[in-house]
Amino acid sequence: MIVKTDKNEFSDYLADASNMQGGSAERLCVPETAEEISSILKESNASGTHVTVSGARTGTVGGAVPFAGTIVSLEKFDSIKSINKESMTAVVGAGVSLADLQKAVESEGLYYPPDPTEWSCQIGGTVATNASGSRSFKYGSTRDFVNRLKVVLPTGGMIEVARGEYVSRDGHITIPNGEGGKLKARIPTYPKPNVRKNTCGYFSGEDVDAVDLFVGSEGTLGVITEVGLRLVPRPSGSLSGIVFFSQESDLLDFVNEAAKASFGTRKRLAEGKAEGAGVDASLIEYFDRKSLELISEKFPEVPEGMAGAVFFEQETSENNEDELFDAWNIMLENNDAEIETSWFAVSEQDLQKMREFRHALPVAVNERVVRNGQRKIGTDMAVPDAGFGSFLRYCESRLESSGIEYVIFGHIGDNHLHINLLPKDDEEAVAARHIYGRFIAYAVMLGGTVSAEHGIGKLKSKYLYVMYGERYLNEMAELKKAFDPNGILGVGNMIDPKYL
Repeated sequence: MIVKTDKNEFSDYLADASNMQGGSAERLCVPETAEEISSILKESNASGTHVTVSGARTGTVGGAVPFAGTIVSLEKFDSIKSINKESMTAVVGAGVSLADLQKAVESEGLYYPPDPTEWSCQIGGTVATNASGSRSFKYGSTRDFVNRLKVVLPTGGMIEVARGEYVSRDGHITIPNGEGGKLKARIPTYPKPNVRKNTCGYFSGEDVDAVDLFVGSEGTLGVITEVGLRLVPRPSGSLSGIVFFSQESDLLDFVNEAAKASFGTRKRLAEGKAEGAGVDASLIEYFDRKSLELISEKFPEVPEGMAGAVFFEQETSENNEDELFDAWNIMLENNDAEIETSWFAVSEQDLQKMREFRHALPVAVNERVVRNGQRKIGTDMAVPDAGFGSFLRYCESRLESSGIEYVIFGHIGDNHLHINLLPKDDEEAVAARHIYGRFIAYAVMLGGTVSAEHGIGKLKSKYLYVMYGERYLNEMAELKKAFDPNGILGVGNMIDPKYL
């Protein structure tokens, strides 16, 4: 195990992609085995030392930023232990990067659908945050692909949990503590928001699986060291397009029609009434007018004067490719899409260009922020279907009246958009934070979530309070203390320390 105590040698570990300031720690530990992690945690319990888990540090909410104690980096847990084509499963160390996993499973003709924007992230981090991405519209989040976990508990016990092995009963869950005894905890009782994506707090509900409790726990209930994953067959082909619209109302009507058709296809498949034919988008992404204006600096072929664009993908086979092309074309014509100036993928090279277009926007936003010398204010809210139109109109109205530069883009198929405010000076930065607070309140009022995919971390714990209130935060704290009685692991993530 590598141990460093000279802060100059581990300064990179004191920050993550959130740009949260002030990170500090006394030492960095880079263990190679679960036993070494266990030893660190037992020692930390005895001394009351805080421990922060570090992965690739691609998170945007400060979860990997330490403010005291020890950093435990999982970078040495980077082994892909097995890929089984027959069972369509993989077993990987927590430090394996998403890019390496994707490459390995695709070489076997398999597919791992979760696709967070930053593919340098580590699998353990994606599990800890229940990461998702654009393809969650069809496939769901990381949670839906985790079969089992190896975890070192905050007290040092090493356990393994498989899906279906330990399930809550009567509001409580009991699992081994890794030291010959049992750990019993009460499941929080807060209701889930009526949205398709949510990363706010510990998993709740009836019959909660222990696997689901660790997924999305943001490094507060244990250190994930190994992950067993479910895979699916690699799609044989795809139909994709970036489609431009001159009227926002037409764009929204197209999204609604495509989403409704996709849900209908899935329902028929689940009922055994179809054999794979039918519109079923794997992703439906949105770019507003200002996003197109910003990204046209890098992609001058973007047509001028458009109200927005939609990027869609549909998996195809040789048997249904023509039928699906016709179905999508009918929807585009019905909703007055600017088909002549839109882009469609007819090769892997075309598809790669579309994906580069999608990923270039966050990069362009960050470049503008750096140029302004300010931090962007970015939202991660999702709302129920019935409230999406109202939410979008409210946000657009507040943004336009503010005079602050902004762009709106993201996962419109899941009613989950990223609104990025780009203040030019300190005065606009203050105003942007106030606007963000208004968006939070409106999303909660509609029954939505304050964080659909990025998690809570340290930066958004106050917004979790807005969503859940003191009663439910106390329930989260009670569960946390059952796993971590001395309060050493992931301090400040999700739960304000005052509740502990």
